[in-house]
Amino acid sequence: MSNCRFLYHNGVVLEAPPVTTFLESLTGAYTTTRTINNGTSFLFWERHMKRLSSSIRILLNSKPELLFSSGSSPRFWMNQPVPHSSIYDLVNGSMSEALKSVVVKESDRIYGEELAVTVLVTGNVEKLNRLDDGNKCDEERKVLDFLDVWLHLGAYSPFPLGVRENAASLALVGRGRDVAAAKYSDWVRLRKPLEKFRSPSTTELLLSNDGDHLLEGCITNFFVVCRRVKSSENLYGGSLSEFEVQTAPITDGVLAGVIRDLVIEVCLSKGIPYRERAPSWSERELWEEAFITSSLRILQHVGTIKVPIGSLEALACNKPEEIQWKEKRFKERPGMITELIQKAVMERGIEQGFPLKAF
Repeated sequence: MSNCRFLYHNGVVLEAPPVTTFLESLTGAYTTTRTINNGTSFLFWERHMKRLSSSIRILLNSKPELLFSSGSSPRFWMNQPVPHSSIYDLVNGSMSEALKSVVVKESDRIYGEELAVTVLVTGNVEKLNRLDDGNKCDEERKVLDFLDVWLHLGAYSPFPLGVRENAASLALVGRGRDVAAAKYSDWVRLRKPLEKFRSPSTTELLLSNDGDHLLEGCITNFFVVCRRVKSSENLYGGSLSEFEVQTAPITDGVLAGVIRDLVIEVCLSKGIPYRERAPSWSERELWEEAFITSSLRILQHVGTIKVPIGSLEALACNKPEEIQWKEKRFKERPGMITELIQKAVMERGIEQGFPLKAF
């Protein structure tokens, strides 16, 4: 199954390109998740549907050109309601049909392999123009009528959590994105120029508007575990209260990632101090741990972070191979707090798994 990818749209199943190629080809709001327990349940499916609904609403009300594939964007539809239940029913209906159509034999499955799915919702201007503008009696029906659902399904092999070789290597390479509170496919194309700064060993590219306060990764949320009091020692002899988990607030221009929200919930439930504050590179001597979160990798500990000397201006003035970097190194294995959060998030993933049989 590893090489199999499928695209489902309007009852038709096609062989699919890589997911990045697919997202570059269409404009819309999207979300990505995967299964657990050998392909039996989706991780945090209902949370993903809520975030997808939120992204559609944000784009429709602020940047409809990021939702509609056509060159024209229907401004008259701004500020109309986008009921979460409508999106939920629309996507679940497509997923139910897709899972019936895409049958993978058990003999073709590789042990430990999961299913990754990307749900893309696009606005269809032609459908919208055919609607009766004067009929306001069924706004929920209208939402269903002018949106198209695309499903990209493919095999995914999860990497083992907590293994030292799987530490992420991060590099600060660009400024924060526009309409960051929404997850939209155009960002896949817009971030491509940043790839020239990615070295072979770099796992993820970080964003910052001032070169000091680190916002998020191109496809991840970013966290640090910060020691509250300066110390010459790097020990965990004290209590959790001596540390603080930091991540940029949504108001700074970051995505409200599904796993990001779960990390905050875990901190609250476990009594781990946290603050929504963009981690400051100038305070990196206080950083004991760092990790990134995404819906596929869940939570990955960070081994190194690089920031260009001269900050973001250096990126514009130099060729990638000429850029000099400052580097922050962490322990090879996940730290105590990272492991604690990682374990709790995965436990919640099992508890909140959405069975494929439920579609």
